[in-house]
Amino acid sequence: MTFRGGIWNWTRQLPPCQGRDFQSFGLLSTSGFAKTVGSCVMLETERLVLPPRGPLDLPLCALELGCTGRWELLSQPQVSDSPAGTLSHGLPPCAPELQGETEQLFLSSPEWLPLHGVERVAWKWQRKTDPWSLLGLPGAPVPSDLQAQRHPTTGRVLGYREVLLEDTNLSATTSLSLRRPPGPSSQALWGNPTHYPFWPGGMDEPTIADLSICGDSEEEIDFEKDLLTIPPGFKKGVGFTPKNNSTPASGLLSLSHLLEPLELGGGEEEEEETSGRLGGPGGDSVTASTSEPPLVHASSLEDLVLKDASAPLSPPEPPKPPVLEQWAIPVDITSPVGDFYRIIPQPAFQWPFEPDVFQKQAILHLERHDSVFVAAHTSAGKTVVAEYAIALAQKHMTRTIYTSPIKALSNQKFRDFRNTFGDVGLLTGDVQLHPEASCLIMTTEILRSMLYSGSDVIRDLEWVIFDEVHYINDAERGVVWEEVLIMLPDHVSIILLSATVPNALEFADWIGRLKRRHLYVISTAARPVPLEHFLFTGNSPKTQGELFLLLDSRGVFHTKGYYAAVEAKKERTSKHAQTFGAKQPMHQGGPGQDRGIYLSLLASLRSRAQLPVVVFTFSRGRCDEQASGLSSLDLTTSSEKSEIHLFLQRCLARLRGSDRQLPQVLHMSELLRRGLGVHHSGILPILKEIVEMLFSRGLVKVLFATETFAMGVNMPARTVVFDSMRKHDGATFRDLLPGEYVQMAGRAGRRGLDPTGTVILLCKGRVPEMADLHRMMLGKPSQLQSQFRLTYTMILNLLRVDALRVEDMMKRSFSEFPSRKDSKAHEQTLAELTKRLGDLEEPDTSGQLADLPEYYSWGEELTETRGLIQRRIMESVNGLKSLSVGRVVVVKNQEHRNALGVILQVSSDTTNRVFTTLILCEKQPPEGPLPGSSRSLDVPYPDDLVGHKLFLPEGPCDHTVAKLQPSDIIAITTKMLRVNGERILEDFSKRQQPRFKLVALGRTLPLHW
Repeated sequence: MTFRGGIWNWTRQLPPCQGRDFQSFGLLSTSGFAKTVGSCVMLETERLVLPPRGPLDLPLCALELGCTGRWELLSQPQVSDSPAGTLSHGLPPCAPELQGETEQLFLSSPEWLPLHGVERVAWKWQRKTDPWSLLGLPGAPVPSDLQAQRHPTTGRVLGYREVLLEDTNLSATTSLSLRRPPGPSSQALWGNPTHYPFWPGGMDEPTIADLSICGDSEEEIDFEKDLLTIPPGFKKGVGFTPKNNSTPASGLLSLSHLLEPLELGGGEEEEEETSGRLGGPGGDSVTASTSEPPLVHASSLEDLVLKDASAPLSPPEPPKPPVLEQWAIPVDITSPVGDFYRIIPQPAFQWPFEPDVFQKQAILHLERHDSVFVAAHTSAGKTVVAEYAIALAQKHMTRTIYTSPIKALSNQKFRDFRNTFGDVGLLTGDVQLHPEASCLIMTTEILRSMLYSGSDVIRDLEWVIFDEVHYINDAERGVVWEEVLIMLPDHVSIILLSATVPNALEFADWIGRLKRRHLYVISTAARPVPLEHFLFTGNSPKTQGELFLLLDSRGVFHTKGYYAAVEAKKERTSKHAQTFGAKQPMHQGGPGQDRGIYLSLLASLRSRAQLPVVVFTFSRGRCDEQASGLSSLDLTTSSEKSEIHLFLQRCLARLRGSDRQLPQVLHMSELLRRGLGVHHSGILPILKEIVEMLFSRGLVKVLFATETFAMGVNMPARTVVFDSMRKHDGATFRDLLPGEYVQMAGRAGRRGLDPTGTVILLCKGRVPEMADLHRMMLGKPSQLQSQFRLTYTMILNLLRVDALRVEDMMKRSFSEFPSRKDSKAHEQTLAELTKRLGDLEEPDTSGQLADLPEYYSWGEELTETRGLIQRRIMESVNGLKSLSVGRVVVVKNQEHRNALGVILQVSSDTTNRVFTTLILCEKQPPEGPLPGSSRSLDVPYPDDLVGHKLFLPEGPCDHTVAKLQPSDIIAITTKMLRVNGERILEDFSKRQQPRFKLVALGRTLPLHW
């Protein structure tokens, strides 16, 4: 110990680790240490050797001064383990040391380590083997229960009966039943990919009784009755019947029974017993067994055998016509529903207007919990049906799912339903809002994922509303609709909303057979707001009045308006040629011309008070260019500008500061203040929502949008403008289909505001052809067609469930519906024909008919060889070349047998070639063909096997025209005739009219056989 500057330096005598520990914790301060040893005055400076003492042995303690982090060292022994402080509650809580926690949890405890894959672990411990842990199984559920048997009158307990319990060991990973227990709350919405889906509706769910019956039938086999006698592929087999009970073949007499000993009639008792078995009242009586018929008296054995063999068989009863099931039921909406409020005195939802007839019919069926298919015109009010279903589910305290094909429609329906019902949620790929709501709005892909994952939301589901069902025709996403319709459980009712489709009954019949429940089809006859279609050929303020009516509100096509538009376009072309020269073509497009066209069109519409307007442009780039080109156009007032500005500020406040300065946000804000808007998939989601809300308020006057804006979005305008009638469908450019045109044109006309809607087609270049316009505007919309295909997701989801097979999904698809809709009727007919075939006797092949089987096999082989040769000839190049116009051929099908014909026309389709042929036939009587006059193709005749015996009419000769397949032509002759096929077909079609049937043949048809 040394003394330096008034301080005794004794720290050097401590071990290095101890001194370092004191200094590290701040316990050795100069002032504190001086206060402690100030009373010890030591004048000697020699070195003293003290025993080593630990820091805890010193009579010191630390005192915390407040909560500022200052400490004071006291010369008092420490009383407790925790340091003392001036605060009443001690030190504040602190987190444990990370290093110690890591060592304790991950290094000191082997159970935290994985069982397998410990290659990357720093330390390893050998686990102790515990085989008894493998025997710890959870207790099995109770398979039965005791049920009290009570007296029916007094209710007194008479006894107890043991009853087997069903579904006692169900879970989400082992069962498809709705009676399985729910999963954890965290998986209630989305389910779990390892969970089983619920059992699809329409499929027969096997019960325990069915499984027990199948198990009993598989285990118990009757080796006396259930044995097969004929091996597969053999004509005869082994008979296992005893020889004692052998029965004679039909038509033959068993001589063994005649040689049995005769028993004469005995006493009275014997006579009474055998009175029912006697062959006749008198003479010798022959006893027969109870299983044999009584013998018939005959003069000789030969007569008896011939009579028995030649006995005519009773004709079989004709099969009953199969009963055709009708699952799609059309609903008549022509007559008003007078007793609507008597049937439903308190509707679940009421509107400020009176519902239409088709809406009332749909509501009546919803009250009965029926499934409906509403195929109505655009803007007819299909959403009313969906609103009532949502209100009905809230009344029943159940849930509803509203599916849509696109996110824009989901966002709009969420805003509308949220304002109406309140308890509405939204689930899309981008947003998840209020998933606990009673009404969930989602895309169809989300619902498919929930069905496959066994979401518990399906338990409480009452309605599933499919909006825009005609989107099933989409080649990429159409399969999703079929998957969801097949996988929906049986307790869920279906509401289908679609535009008018020609095969609505067929589609509804498929769903009805799929779910085994009736589906009511409700269709509208006409639009509530009629449309008028125009052609616009102007491109400047001077020509802004060139608007020509093409199709009026009654559906009449005006050719006069079309020719007027063509003349106006020609006149402008001639003036351009006079000014710039005939060899310089007129500019057919570009930003400059588009700007002039839209300025003149919008000026004309503004003067006629026909705003707002939606301009459909089939390109996102052109949408932006056309909106940006109208920089000089301002369509809003000062008050509207102020309202738009406040709305933009309130909506854009959600964005961060840097995001508000994005070029797209600034550009869109500038367009919206002038009443212009752009809507396509390249716009930010928040900006698209802002545009939709401003357009619904009427603040956006001109909206440039793509085709997706018309997909069910309930935002009608006064006018709809088509930038072009051609679009790119992903493969090629083509004209708009009638269904696509009607879908987009249906946005025109606001119900209750506009008497008629206006649809304008811009003619930037030449005027389209009249036939193309007529087909696009008045053609039938596309039918609902199946786009079903096997996907990896579908296969993987079905393979993990043993009860569901991929084949079942394929059989129940819409593409297989035409071939399977009458399957039960076909099964009934097949069963009856199989029974009749089994009742037929085996033909007698003895004697002169011994070579009948060999003849049949040769004839069958000859027929197959001829068919193979015929197909090879038809597929060869020379065969197709020979089948040209004027070639004489031999025809054989259901109507004609070896009849001569001459080819008049050959189709250009190489995959499915059709030959229009003039065929020689026999003149039919006025009352029609005689019954039994035509022979079936299935019956082989010797004439068909030996050679081609040509058909020769026995009575008056006639001719007909038929379309033949290559399989209908059995021979090609070397004869060629010079015929005018088009003239013959024209003459034949003319003769089908009643007034031309009696015209002489030689006058107009120069053809002679």
